[in-house]
Amino acid sequence: MYAGAGRAGSGPVEGIRPVLYDAVLLDRDGTLIEDVPYNGDPEKVRPVPGARAALDRLRAAGLRLAVVTNQSGLARGYFSAEQMRAVHARIEELLGRFDAWLVCPHDDADGCECRKPAPGLVHAAARELGTRASRCVLVGDIGRDVAAALAAGATGVLVPTPVTRPEEVAAAGWLASDLPSAVDEILRRQQAVRAVPGPVRERAGTALVVRSDSAGDVLVTGPAIRAVAAGAQRVVLLCGPRGRAAADLLPGVDEIIEHPLPWIDPAPAPVEPDAMRTLIARLAAVGADEAVVFTSFHQSALPLALLLRMAGIRRISAISDDYPGSLLDVRHRVPVGVPEPERALSLAAAAGHRLPVDDEPVLRLRPDALPPRPADLGDPGYVVLHPGSAASSRACPPELAARIARSLTAAGHRVLVTGGPDERDVTARVAAAGGTDLGGRTDLPGLAAIVADAGAVVVGNTGPAHLAAAAGVPVVSLFAPTVPFGQWGPYRVPTVRLGNADAPCRDTRAASCPVPAHPCLSGIDPAEVVDALRVLTVSGGGGR
Repeated sequence: MYAGAGRAGSGPVEGIRPVLYDAVLLDRDGTLIEDVPYNGDPEKVRPVPGARAALDRLRAAGLRLAVVTNQSGLARGYFSAEQMRAVHARIEELLGRFDAWLVCPHDDADGCECRKPAPGLVHAAARELGTRASRCVLVGDIGRDVAAALAAGATGVLVPTPVTRPEEVAAAGWLASDLPSAVDEILRRQQAVRAVPGPVRERAGTALVVRSDSAGDVLVTGPAIRAVAAGAQRVVLLCGPRGRAAADLLPGVDEIIEHPLPWIDPAPAPVEPDAMRTLIARLAAVGADEAVVFTSFHQSALPLALLLRMAGIRRISAISDDYPGSLLDVRHRVPVGVPEPERALSLAAAAGHRLPVDDEPVLRLRPDALPPRPADLGDPGYVVLHPGSAASSRACPPELAARIARSLTAAGHRVLVTGGPDERDVTARVAAAGGTDLGGRTDLPGLAAIVADAGAVVVGNTGPAHLAAAAGVPVVSLFAPTVPFGQWGPYRVPTVRLGNADAPCRDTRAASCPVPAHPCLSGIDPAEVVDALRVLTVSGGGGR
């Protein structure tokens, strides 16, 4: 790997550390400059339209810049290192100085750890820039760029060109039409999670926060709840029965009110006036100075906002595309495609709350809420395979999960197969192919403790994926595309995504598989899972 010397960056704006990103990493050919195959001639360098102005906007915002580029032409002898450096000098002449250059000089057959889609260049760039991969965003034009970002735990942005394959476009969690558009959205997201400017608000007495949905939904709202908690003396969380166990795991929550909301639950009971009157009375008893209502992108906050008004809460903030009338004091809007944790953080910021400078915008659990891990599971470093999901459309087909377990065991991995009490038949079948059956043996805190000591978790789009993200454990994501990966994929944790991202179930939000034979996941080869663990540097011996 060739690495350019780090240079002094401009530093964060006004001395305040950015909430989301410290640095932007950029692919070279097809992203910064027009792609001329194996170019060693500085005279052939042509920046993409708008590149200089876009990069200068990033520099002005205090973000450090690095180039991360595969250059197999060095290995093949098509140009020399000196010629490559001359090309880079010309790029800097046209586009301005970069804080670091990271180059993989190898070919695919060399098996290096730096050639994208491997994450080595991303990790190296983060080190050069004095940050971590999770605080970097990488902009590239092909699937290898996005895959390298995900595998490092960074954020990937795909700017398609005529050479970008349709399947790469389908799999990307964040798409931009061109480099200036990518920069626009990077800066918009960066700004959106900062508290709105104005006079410093006094620390609130009691804040009521709301997230009524499943365990995964509650977990991804955690950073935003911590932001509210930083500006309040007491935080009360209203959640539903399906999210209560996750609510108990969140830092920053002082009290929990559990109550089902029939306009949120997927199998709702009828609206009962007495139940609504009971809920209003409970909300009024909280004595909240303000309420922040967190929802998913397809849900409405307005029914609850009406009940909160009836409970006498004076200041209410929520995301609402629908006209709220006098139900909301802070009506916030978020573009489609923003990751759910950032979507919630941006609402907290609009309400006047932001994470403290010593907190990171990552999922997190209360360590004191996790029980000791069972001693009979052996040393940490095993692979957790979780085949099930509360929504069957997002579950791994049992026959595929069994083949994955067999392949992982054959590759030397210790496999723990997890699932709820109603999934014991599935976990027993999967574990019989290779692994230890833990089906029905753990509640959510117990599962979180097991996940926290894993080398990696192999899981679909369901709660344990977010438990893994909260523990910083790498994820092999068997992601059914019924909901967008960019919004619901594992957040800021090393990830390899597998499955058909353009299957017919895409964006249907279906809870039950609408397509025979589950084509989004059934085509996964178990060898891909083994390879994914290798990319994530999870060894068969149980270590990393």
